[in-house]
Amino acid sequence: MRTSDFHYELPEELIAQEPLAERAASRMLLLDPKTRAWQDRQVRELPGILQPGDLLVFNDTRVLPARLQARKLTGGAVELLLERILDDREAVFLARASKALRPGMQLLLADGSLATVRERREMQVWLQRDGGDWLALLEAHGEVPLPPYIHRSADATDRERYQTIFGREPGAVAAPTAGLHFDDPLLTAFAERGIEHCFVTLHVGAGTFLPVREDDIEKHQMHAEISRVTSETVRAVQETKARGGRVIAVGTTACRALESAASDGCLRPFADETRLFLYPGKEFHVIDALFTNFHLPESTLMMLVSALAGRELILAAYRHAVLQRYRFFSYGDAMLILPGGIA
Repeated sequence: MRTSDFHYELPEELIAQEPLAERAASRMLLLDPKTRAWQDRQVRELPGILQPGDLLVFNDTRVLPARLQARKLTGGAVELLLERILDDREAVFLARASKALRPGMQLLLADGSLATVRERREMQVWLQRDGGDWLALLEAHGEVPLPPYIHRSADATDRERYQTIFGREPGAVAAPTAGLHFDDPLLTAFAERGIEHCFVTLHVGAGTFLPVREDDIEKHQMHAEISRVTSETVRAVQETKARGGRVIAVGTTACRALESAASDGCLRPFADETRLFLYPGKEFHVIDALFTNFHLPESTLMMLVSALAGRELILAAYRHAVLQRYRFFSYGDAMLILPGGIA
């Protein structure tokens, strides 16, 4: 299949630039691949749509204030977006500067310390610094890394709203955006209906914003992301399936974490990097349904949801969402895909 097979037209004004006042106030497109039909619903209706005994799986990663401003010793500005922290001394960033950074070059960071470019590969740079730690530097001087399609600077509101209410494991540089729709009243409603939840961790990397550059999608290589699935989550999934419940991944990151931990078809505890790429023709071994936001045209995430629901149905549903003026991307509306049909 070709990357262009996953294109759709999206008016710029439908890209959400701000979060709604309430997390659960978003609209939700309910998609039934079994009947090839959809319904316009609300996120608040989820507890009544799901069934007692179902299991929601959330990604508990916490977004770091991962965008840093730096300067070359010659005075040139450099913008750094964290990709991952390797250890106390070294971290990998995507770097943007007027001229490419070179190994051996030093950068002046916001706290007055110096970092040395150890290696560069295209936009990626490996930076080393002595003293202190990267997390403390980011918390003190970093900015919320809003996606490039949000055309404004991050403000104080984004510190809270570009973060899920259950984000507890620091390491992501982009939010697991499907989880942004959930608040405490919604979680209480799930519990009252007998719908359980558990967690996985997948630290979303800066590569999530990079386009697919291969025309043939099978040649595309995913960026590596750190993922963890605990024995407790494995047990929760097994117990859910044993009682006939459904496993609903909240977001493509939770989906990829679970499926990475079941690459041979059997779910096991997992703690490693994943480069799992799910596209039409690939099998899902764990999840029964997916709650997700709307995704960029020609992105790996469009390919993932197409693998679950079918490319033609996804594109038709997206055309409907555009006509109905749904809000798109990180601060936008949601979709619930139920491959087994609406119960």
